[in-house]
Amino acid sequence: MGLFVHGFIWIRILLLLWFWDLSSGQIVCSVSDDVNKGTVIGNIAKDLNLNVHDLELRMFQIVAGSNKKYFEVNLKTGVLFVNDRVDREELCLNSQTCSMYLEAIVHNPVRLYRVEIILFDINDNSPSFPFKEHILNITEFSSTGERFSLPMASDPDVDSNTVKTYKLNPNEHFSLDVQSGGEQSVSAELVLQKTLDREKQAVIKLTLTAVDRGNTPRSGTLQIVMNVMDANDNTPVFSKLVYKVKVKENVSFGTKLITLSATDLDEGLNSEVLYSIIRHGNSKVTDLFSIDADTGALSVKGPLHYEETSVVELRIQAKDKGQPPKSTQCKVLVEIIDVNDNVPEISVTPLMDTVKENSCETLPC
Repeated sequence: MGLFVHGFIWIRILLLLWFWDLSSGQIVCSVSDDVNKGTVIGNIAKDLNLNVHDLELRMFQIVAGSNKKYFEVNLKTGVLFVNDRVDREELCLNSQTCSMYLEAIVHNPVRLYRVEIILFDINDNSPSFPFKEHILNITEFSSTGERFSLPMASDPDVDSNTVKTYKLNPNEHFSLDVQSGGEQSVSAELVLQKTLDREKQAVIKLTLTAVDRGNTPRSGTLQIVMNVMDANDNTPVFSKLVYKVKVKENVSFGTKLITLSATDLDEGLNSEVLYSIIRHGNSKVTDLFSIDADTGALSVKGPLHYEETSVVELRIQAKDKGQPPKSTQCKVLVEIIDVNDNVPEISVTPLMDTVKENSCETLPC
C-alpha cells in the first residue's frame, strides 16, 4: 500500500510538470479574511482569456491542495467565488503573508494555470490573555519603583490588527509601563508608585486592557488581583494604658483578677500576642502574681499582705510573634484590701522597776 501511494504521488508530480509545460501562466487574486460564502473574487475566464462558453465543453476544473474546497468557479459565468468560509488565522497562523494556491485545468487541449489567492487580514479577532485572572502576592514592604511583570495578550491577527498597547484602570498605587520592542511583541509591567499598607487595603483589584491597532480597535481584559502580604509593621496595643483592680488580702492562690487584652493589626504570627510580667530589679512582689501567656489572665500566685504593701504596681508586656517581634507595655495597679486577719496585741510598759510596800501611803491607790 505504501509503495502504491508513493508511486501515485510521483505520477501526479510528473503530470503536473507536464501540465506546467503546457501552462499559460499564473494569475493573482485577493480576498479579505473571513468573507461570506458566495463572495466574488474575480472572473477567471476573463483573466485567463478563456471563452466562457468553452468552460463546460473543455471540462474546466479547479484543483485545490486540500480536501476542503474553499473556492469554486461558476462554469456558466466564469466567476471565481468563495465556496467555504476562509479563516486566515487557521490557514496561516501568525504568518505575515498568507496565500492559497490553486490549479485551474482545461482540456482539449490541456492547459494548466496557477492561481494565487492572497488572503488579506481583517481585524476579526480581539486580543486575549491566557487566563481571566492573574494573582500577584506582594509584601507591604515593597519599595516604590519596584516592577512586576504581567502576562502578555495574543491576537491571531497580524500587522496593524495585532496588539498595540495596554491600559490600566486608574488607581493610586500602580502605574503601567508599556514596552514596545520594534518588531517584538508589546509587553507591560506594573510599577509601584505608592507604598502599600495591608491594614488599610489587603487586596487591590486592577483591570489590564490590551488594545489592537485595527481601524475599529478591539480589546481584551485581564483581572489582576494583588494580595498585599503582611509585614510585622504594627505594635500590639492594649485596650487600656492603666488597669486597676482590687483584691482582698486573703484570696486563695489561683484567683483570677483580670484578663488583659492587646490587639495587633497585622495578620498570622505577626498578630499573635504573648503576655508576660516585667520584673523590676530585685522586687519580689511580681512573684505574687502570674499571667497566662496566651490569654492574658492575671492571677494571684502568692500570699498577699495588706500590712506589707497596700498597692502593687505591675508592668505587663504584650509581644507579637513576628520576626523581629514588636512589643508594648501597660500598667496594672493592684489595690490590696485589708481584712480582719490579725489578733489585737496588748503591750505594757512599766513606769517603775520597783514598788515599796508602803507605796499606798505616798501614792493614791
